[in-house]
Amino acid sequence: MAGPAGSRGARAATLSDVAKLAGVSVATASKALNGRDHVHSRTRARVLEAAAQLSFSPNSLAQSLLAGRSGTVGLLTSDLVGRFSLPILMGAEDAFGAGQVSVFLCDARGDAIRERHHVQALVSRRVDGLIVVGSSTDPRPALADGVDVPVVYAYAPSEAAGDLSIVPDNIGAGRMAIEHLLACGRSRIAHISGDRDYSAARDRVAGAAGALEEAGLEPVGEVAYGTWTEGWGRAAAGLLLDRSPEVDAVLCGSDQVARGVLDTLRDRGRRVPEDVAVMGFDNWEVVATGSRPQLTSVDMNLEELGRTAARALFDAIDDEPARGVRTMDCRVVIRGSTAPLS
Repeated sequence: MAGPAGSRGARAATLSDVAKLAGVSVATASKALNGRDHVHSRTRARVLEAAAQLSFSPNSLAQSLLAGRSGTVGLLTSDLVGRFSLPILMGAEDAFGAGQVSVFLCDARGDAIRERHHVQALVSRRVDGLIVVGSSTDPRPALADGVDVPVVYAYAPSEAAGDLSIVPDNIGAGRMAIEHLLACGRSRIAHISGDRDYSAARDRVAGAAGALEEAGLEPVGEVAYGTWTEGWGRAAAGLLLDRSPEVDAVLCGSDQVARGVLDTLRDRGRRVPEDVAVMGFDNWEVVATGSRPQLTSVDMNLEELGRTAARALFDAIDDEPARGVRTMDCRVVIRGSTAPLS
């Protein structure tokens, strides 16, 4: 074999060999080969050329990154059966790669004592790092100081400023939803939310209010807070139509709430989307696609959030830890419940 690895006989090239030949750090070589951001194009090309010269493959990269480590990580959730936790866990596991990293999955079921037990068990197995997935976007206590492996918090941010948390941008999501309704020609927009005690509800309301203000519009009535249920959506929509029959769009705090709103609008003879556009949150496909008409909704990109958390954990394991709260963009999935006014 030519190059730095040639003098070592048949030994496969390592990431360190690639970094040395390219004249960069091991961390930079890892980022370049993984296609991560913040690597200059010329540097990336130099690393790829060095890898080609040394016949260094992606599988070799995974083996090199895990050299001297256990090759295991822990995924700790508070709500394994929850609709938000599962896609995050799936995205994280996908990023770790089949067969490259072993994943221990533990469900604390929202119990602090059970969580401490799981953390101790994972650390005793010498995992290289932990991803802690919350059941809501409300801040949660950090793990105990005795945890001496990298930790990344996903969905629910850690209360400790020194930790790294990956969360959906709920303020941006609220703004995005209003911008979509405005683009559909709607101007008399009401907001029926969920539980005021949830930070996601408050953040979405803040984003929506900011977008309306920038457009020079007032919301129709006050924000209606309640529960995350179809029953609340039906009741709140009834009150809204009694007080403000001129409404031409309703932004709902969740897809379940939106489905209840659709029921009431149908019962009152209001056509969707011709008379009133309706928009939900969370893009729960079984609800959104089962609605009549199908429901436009804001998707929180939870699988990508999980993949991002896994990549961040890899960086931390590779001695490049980050701090603070990192927000992930959401996206609007357009279906039949919103349409431009003719």
